[in-house]
Amino acid sequence: MDYKNNILETIGNTPLVKLNKIVAEIDALVLAKMETFNPGHSAKDRMAVKMIADAEADGRLKPGGTIIEGTSGNTGMGLALAAIIKGYQCVFVIADKQSKEKIDTLKAMGAEVVVCPSAVAPEDPRSYYSVSKRLAAETPNSWYVNQYENLSNTQAHYESTGPEIWRQTDGKVTHFVVGVGTGGTVSGVAKYLKEQNPDIKVWGIDTYGSVFKKYHETGIFDENEIYPYVTEGIGEDILPANVDFSLIDGFEKVTDKDAAIYTQKLAKEEGLFMGNSAGAAIKGLLQLKDHFTKDDVVVILFHDHGTRYVGKMYNPDWMKKQGYTD
Repeated sequence: MDYKNNILETIGNTPLVKLNKIVAEIDALVLAKMETFNPGHSAKDRMAVKMIADAEADGRLKPGGTIIEGTSGNTGMGLALAAIIKGYQCVFVIADKQSKEKIDTLKAMGAEVVVCPSAVAPEDPRSYYSVSKRLAAETPNSWYVNQYENLSNTQAHYESTGPEIWRQTDGKVTHFVVGVGTGGTVSGVAKYLKEQNPDIKVWGIDTYGSVFKKYHETGIFDENEIYPYVTEGIGEDILPANVDFSLIDGFEKVTDKDAAIYTQKLAKEEGLFMGNSAGAAIKGLLQLKDHFTKDDVVVILFHDHGTRYVGKMYNPDWMKKQGYTD
């Protein structure tokens, strides 16, 4: 009989799907790495189980413990799945700009959710970074995951996502394009792929209000680049340890409006019901079209599922309220 022992064993080996209409103007084969096929419907399942396994191995996470993390939702989902199977409690701290669907889903999986304001500096005691650290200090037998600084995040993608892309493209991949948040996905995949072929180009998709692009190009952390933005899951107002800038060939910024519109386009033109960062990634890819030739094989990674954004990017009233549609 062919079956899995638990839901965690279904993580990984997600398919590559050829994009067609939406990339008609690009002279390359464009393949989407569909991370929504993971059981928690995002790429974060991979690093969640890796971070937990490593913390168990070195004693940071003890039996019956409480997992505490600041999350935009998807890492929390992966951690919640693993916690259910392994017998842990979860407390997740989430910014108020994240979708209601994400918050409700985490609660449905048995997690406690604390909502914090997003329009505050990282060092502000109200920020989700600060609240996460405080709760971890106050909670007995707890483990603060800290996905931004936890290098098991990058290692998970070096061990699984990168090798899958190399194998699925028969080593023909020439470019990798992905939205950058904590940096684990881009750095882990880039490290593996560039070890196989140093000529592979890696592009990170950034958003306006984030520091990544300017820092990568100038080495300057410019606080004037930082302001609140709508796009979820990519961009940062800090420099996470998991972002290895030496492995990234360039960053491309995408506006909130374009990210939202192209999220809808993926659904309507390709039948791909994806999350907000996928819209940003595909628009960034189109902005980079002059970098590709007909012989290239471009892999773009789509992080999460559209069910988490039904009340936002897929809601006509929300789109109109944001000024994204007439």
